[in-house]
Amino acid sequence: MEETGIGIWGVPLAILAGAIRVSTPFIFVSLGETITERSGRINLGLEGTLVFGAMTAYAVAVMTNSPWLGVLAAMATGAVFGLVHGWICKWPKVNDIAIGIALMQFGLGLAFFLGKPFIQPAAPHLPAIPLGFWSSLPQIQAALNINVLFLLGAALAFILWWAFRNTRIGLILRVVGDSTDAARAMGIDPDRVRLLATAVGGSLAAIGGAYLSLYYPGSWNEGISSGQGLMAVALVIFARWNPIGCFLAALLFGGAGALGPALQSVGVTQGYYLFYATPYVLTLVIMIATSSPTRSLAGAPGALSLTK
Repeated sequence: MEETGIGIWGVPLAILAGAIRVSTPFIFVSLGETITERSGRINLGLEGTLVFGAMTAYAVAVMTNSPWLGVLAAMATGAVFGLVHGWICKWPKVNDIAIGIALMQFGLGLAFFLGKPFIQPAAPHLPAIPLGFWSSLPQIQAALNINVLFLLGAALAFILWWAFRNTRIGLILRVVGDSTDAARAMGIDPDRVRLLATAVGGSLAAIGGAYLSLYYPGSWNEGISSGQGLMAVALVIFARWNPIGCFLAALLFGGAGALGPALQSVGVTQGYYLFYATPYVLTLVIMIATSSPTRSLAGAPGALSLTK
């Protein structure tokens, strides 16, 4: 009976496990971009920040034998990338998109150059919590073997949701994101707030990179990201700049990414590889569905634009 039950639930369990594993980088990148965009700035360079964070975390973990020191190092480099992006974009008529793309390419190139010596060495992995200990079935145990960063990302989503509505920092961020003139009238320096918000956003994105190299897939190579940093920007729009929405949308993206491997795990040998494209198709559909020349997006910060 147990075997029959697992046979029936094999695909959902595989999708659940895959959604948790795959969604974690999306959670951190999208939460970081939410903070940045809530301040009125967009950062398309997070793909480069993600990959450079993955390389930094892996390299530091190899040299120190500590994955957590790797995560902290990745956060520091992500903050630096965010500060550079924020400092350049504070100048008048600077295009956020162009700067983001330039920094993305810079981060990718620098990560590939500096990371070559660390492709072969093995780094210690981040720990996971076996929440499926109550079951004797290995499928359930595998599905509920949850990485610590996933739990931290889930908690952070709810904390940010609360902070945006109930704290002075959240109020300042929303005021700056909605109206530069109103912020200045209140004695707030919008450039400083956006600079710090972009730095925090970059730091969180780099945590997503650290997860990729130190847990899943748990290695460093030049194709580790597969565009997750860029897809996370679409995820933020889909979630309407809501941190809890970002968390739920990340799970949706993660489940879409896990669909192909889940089908393969239960013996589907033809056509399963087409489902590997599901996250990219979902991104395209979201961008098309949310684009309109005549109406603004609900929840969009009023000062969010391509030029300052």
